[in-house]
Amino acid sequence: MEAVRLIVTSRRSLAAGGDVPEILAEVWQAQALAQAIGSRLAVSGPPELRGEALGLTELAGRGCGVLDPPELAPGELRAGQLTELGDARHTLMCLGGLLGEVGIALVGLACAADDEGTYWQCMEAIDAADESRDRVLEMLRRLADREQVLPEMEAG
Repeated sequence: MEAVRLIVTSRRSLAAGGDVPEILAEVWQAQALAQAIGSRLAVSGPPELRGEALGLTELAGRGCGVLDPPELAPGELRAGQLTELGDARHTLMCLGGLLGEVGIALVGLACAADDEGTYWQCMEAIDAADESRDRVLEMLRRLADREQVLPEMEAG
């Protein structure tokens, strides 16, 4: 499935809310999807994005690692359904939005946490989502820089 469709599905599922385990499962799914997108960009994306894409893969992996993995039925892992990236800019813009929403959801969970373990798990996941989003924004900046250089080269 195309990356943007998976991102939209994740955004809808996250927005639907639910209890703490359901929201944490959606956060985990979003981080796993960010990891998969980063991995694809690192291998087959524009060359100027590859280093940042590797960083995204690592950070999103850390975001998954601080959360308990959800119990998913076969085929429910959205990252496993990723077949194509589509337009890198559009994918990254959508992914940045998803990671921002993940951070907001985690802040809400942390504020309402009944136990210290959930609170700290949310805090670590907030950091990972924020750093992942920073990588996405940096990749978008690099794409914008590349597009500025290309018309200059064509005109020259």
